[in-house]
Amino acid sequence: MTSEPLFPLAATATTESGLIVPADTGILRVATYNIHKGVQGLGPTRRLEIHNLGLAVEQLDADIVCLQEVRKMNRREANYFENWPQVGQAEYLAPEGYEAIYHTNAYTRDGEHGNALLSRWPVRDIKHLDVSDHRFEQRGLLHAEVMFQGRSVHTVVVHLGLIAGSRVRQIQQLHQFIEREVPPGAPVVVAGDFNDWGNHIKRMLAGFGMYEYDGDSSTFTYPSRLPLAQLDHVYVRGLEPMSLQVPQGRIWWRMSDHLPLIAEFKL
Repeated sequence: MTSEPLFPLAATATTESGLIVPADTGILRVATYNIHKGVQGLGPTRRLEIHNLGLAVEQLDADIVCLQEVRKMNRREANYFENWPQVGQAEYLAPEGYEAIYHTNAYTRDGEHGNALLSRWPVRDIKHLDVSDHRFEQRGLLHAEVMFQGRSVHTVVVHLGLIAGSRVRQIQQLHQFIEREVPPGAPVVVAGDFNDWGNHIKRMLAGFGMYEYDGDSSTFTYPSRLPLAQLDHVYVRGLEPMSLQVPQGRIWWRMSDHLPLIAEFKL
């Protein structure tokens, strides 16, 4: 992967670590990305993509990066790949100067994986909620209060279930969690892989006062080789949706079965 920007960035300044930041300091840039545990393919032909993903996350140039299917460790893959990172994937993927927050959702015979949040801004008040709906799928919500330019933005990373009924119940749990943990009127971001091929979850969230930027077919994220649906979303409350984009091209669809989604909001 090239280190040059892979899509246009509206920016005029850089951070101490050399990352470009938006020219408008009131714009919050949020990315969500299901990284497929850093490995693509099956069996002996599978390939390790975590190193390319590290470069990709930096290219997203987001204030907040919400990641799903992030491995903390996996003994089988660590033994198979000679260059498997010596640290957890969340820590490995965090660009210089970012804070990495991770919490396990699922435990397997060889390791564990879950959701992660990478933030360019200070993070506090980290919480996790187990929203597993049945024994075949282990799911969780990762919450963190991000101090964006000194203002509190409550961010929740989600990866909902594959069964429609499970997703409905998980959204209800999400709503209860926000009502319980987030002060009324505080800005909220909910981002991740919603696994919803229709608009039911979107309508549910609208009923809770949460909305996203209305894009078009160019914001389809799954499957990455030939995107047919937008399974990945960034919903907000108390922020104004400004734009939505999905990077395209072979260099992106090789890294995961999802494409990343980048959304911008005005405070």
